[in-house]
Parts: sequence; C-alpha cells; structure tokens
Amino acid sequence: MGITQSDSRNLSMMMDLYELTMANGYFREGDTQKRAVFDVFYRRNPDGAGFAIFAGLEQVIEYIENMHFSSYDIEYFKSLGLFDDGFLRYLSEFKFSGDIYAFPEGTVMYPNEPVLTVVAPIIDAQLVETAILAQINHQSLIATKTQRIVRAARGRAVSDFGARRAHNMDAAVYGARAAYIGGAAGTATVLAGERFHIPVGGTMAHSWVMFYKDEFEAFKKYAETYPDDTVLLIDTYDALRSGIPNAIRTAHEILEPMGKRLKGVRLDSGDLAYLTKRMRVMLDEAGLEDCKITVSNSLDEKTIHSIISQGACIDNFGVGERLITAKSDPVFGAVYKISAVEENGAFSPRIKVSETVEKITNPGLKKVYRIYSDNGHAVADLITGYDETIDMSAPYAYIDPERPWENRHFRGCTAKNLQTCVIKEGKRVSGTRSLQELQSYVKSQLANEIWDEEQRFENPHKHYLDMSPGYYKMKMDLLHSFEME
Repeated sequence: MGITQSDSRNLSMMMDLYELTMANGYFREGDTQKRAVFDVFYRRNPDGAGFAIFAGLEQVIEYIENMHFSSYDIEYFKSLGLFDDGFLRYLSEFKFSGDIYAFPEGTVMYPNEPVLTVVAPIIDAQLVETAILAQINHQSLIATKTQRIVRAARGRAVSDFGARRAHNMDAAVYGARAAYIGGAAGTATVLAGERFHIPVGGTMAHSWVMFYKDEFEAFKKYAETYPDDTVLLIDTYDALRSGIPNAIRTAHEILEPMGKRLKGVRLDSGDLAYLTKRMRVMLDEAGLEDCKITVSNSLDEKTIHSIISQGACIDNFGVGERLITAKSDPVFGAVYKISAVEENGAFSPRIKVSETVEKITNPGLKKVYRIYSDNGHAVADLITGYDETIDMSAPYAYIDPERPWENRHFRGCTAKNLQTCVIKEGKRVSGTRSLQELQSYVKSQLANEIWDEEQRFENPHKHYLDMSPGYYKMKMDLLHSFEME
C-alpha cells in the first residue's frame, strides 16, 4: 500500500530519528517497561541575563496528552526500513504512560536546575525529547527576551509586532503567547489573539496612506471608519511637516465634531527620541495632551533604554523582529539528559562526565527548592535527593558546589518545592492557568522575590544553585567511581 498524505499534521511525529532508533533498540531488548528519569535544564541565561522565564509548559502537556501514531505515520516508519514489525505494532497502539514534574509555567528559573523531569518507561521518555525541548526552548527564549524589553520600557506598554519577521507561522503564534507571559501588553497577530485570548491591536500600514491621493484624505477616511480608536501612522512622507499637522487637522475637523478624540499617533522611522519630543510639543499645543505616541522600528531593550534616557516622549512601544526572534541571542539551549534508571525497584543515578566542567550533569531523581529569606527574597535554589526532607526551623547546612570547602548554612529561611506533578500516567493532573494569570505571576516574582541585583542588564548578580550535603556526596561519589586513564 502506498503512503498517502494525511490531512493534518501529527505533532507526535515531532522527533529526531535517533529517538526512534533507540526506542526500537530498547524494544528489541524487551526494555519497554523499565523506567528512566530525564531532566530538562539549560546551562546559561541568554543575553548574559541573571535569570530566564520558564514558558511552553502548556503546549508540552497538550502534546503528551495527544501523543499517538496514525496508520499513515506507521507506514512512513515502515518505509524507512529501520524498524522491526513488532516495534511498529507497538507504536500503532502507543500512548505516553509516564509522569512529568515541572516548575509552574512563568517561574523565574536559573541554569543547571531541572525545570521539567520525565519519569517514564524508557521508550516513552525517549520519544518525547525533541518536542519537549522545541516548546520550552522557543517560548522560554521569547518570554525572557520580552521581559527584558518590558523592563527597559519602564512602565510603558510593549506590544508584539513581530509576526511577519518570525521564523514561521508557529513561531509567530507561540512567540506571541510567550511574549505575553513575559509582560507584553498585546500582539498584532490575530491568530494568537483568537487562540490564546491575547489583546490584539493595530491600525494601518503606510500602504493605507499611499493608497489615497493625499495624507489628510487617508487620515480622514480612517477616522470616519474608526472614530473611537483612531491611531494615525504619521511618517509616510514627513512626520513633523506633514504627518503631525494632518493628524491634528483630523482631530479637529473630523473627530471633534463627532465628539471624539484622537487616540494616538504612531512613528515607525527616524530619530525616535528627537521626533517624539517635537511631536509631543506640537500635539500639546493643539490641545491634544491625551493623544498617545506609539513608536516602532527595530527596537529592543538597548534601543528602548537609550531613547528613554534621551527624554523621548513615548507612551507605547511596538516591538517586532528583535523580540519575536530574540535577535541578540537567538538560541536558548535547554537540553534533555538522562539522570536515573530504575533497577530493582529503585532509581540508580546516571551522570554525564565531560572535560568541560559545565557539561557534567546533576545525577539522580531529585527535588529543587527555592530558598527564601525572612523578607521574602529568593536567596538561592537548592537541589536535594528526591527522598530527602529538609528542615529550615534550625540552621540548615548546605554545599555551594563552587566552594565546597566552606561551611554554609541557611538561617531563618523557608523553602518551596518548585516542581509539581503535571502529568500522571499520561494524563494531566494540573490545572490550566490563563495567560493573564501567568503574566501576573511573572510580575509578582520580579517585584517581590527576585533581587534587583539579579535584574540588572549588565553584570547581574549570579543566583546560587546549592546542594544538600547528601546530594553533593552522592554526586561526588558517582564521579569518583569512574576510573580515568
């Protein structure tokens, strides 16, 4: 039978071939039920930042719950000539049957801590690697970049204008979702607005202005069509000599007789600091003090910080390509590494050893706690063995893996376990939070928990990732067990 194209794509097929070849090997060895533990973590913050924002979890859960292989998919696998017939029959009935633990989406996260952990039969755990990483890497990158841009804007609204410069349609839509989590006020991408209930906004392009015989006629037509929401693009010809005068004329001659006000103007080119200061004076002198100024044009946190520091009169920013592609540092780099394998009813730790110290993994099934001082600030994160209990009612001894010889204690602190179960035996067990709730969660952490020093754009304070004495000893014993020639 020939292979025929299915009508809709099956995202379960979002995997690298080696996941299938390894799964086939496990199947041949009869290892279909032996469980393994895989951790998702990353090794450095993008843009030299002090932290990152965890995003994409909801799409991971949706992927896991819907994972299956259609007859078309099985025919494709068969055409590759790599897999046993028994393995293909196994895949035809496949459903993910493991557990997944994760940080809440929107959590501020740091390098080298497991933000998501898969505990599942080895085949199940192996097949989900690429899809999990694709969602978390992309959305965490865009959420983190957006949060930097929002902080640079100092309370001014930032909107995602990036769809047409995104790497593809999915990147535009899920990028808009991530941007909203990171603090964007809205998006220009209609599909993202429809799918994720993100506020959408937009006015006109230069083509609208150029379609009509002159700029004023274009503004007049738009104001008559949208009298309650008139925002005019004023730099098609000359922002100060033509655009602003015609916008003021539109406000007085078209909108005010209808009892309406000009909502705003948008500038998409030129010296944004200089022009907006001139524009503000001209608008105010015309009695349009309530008219907002929006700017766009290849913006990011650095350009926004610069033009604000120059006294620019800007109310809103539309940020496109440098947000949706995280242009300055476009690879997030989260990885998926095995950390334990079930043996005789218990999980035996596994560790990746490398001559590059940063690539040595943290072994075993574990927990991650965020440690808070008595004033509510997060002072460190702490890795422990999964079965360990920690008591913060007395000074708690811990190990700084970068300075293991020092005697260190947490005093007067509290601890919060960051990972919770989101998938149990293949089924969602966590609730769904709205994007508005996720955005508020990010804002709350940055306002109340995360040190200002970690939020610096340049040379931020490094957040500590510490270990319990028992966990550190287990890791060192495992490292010492390898005989190097």
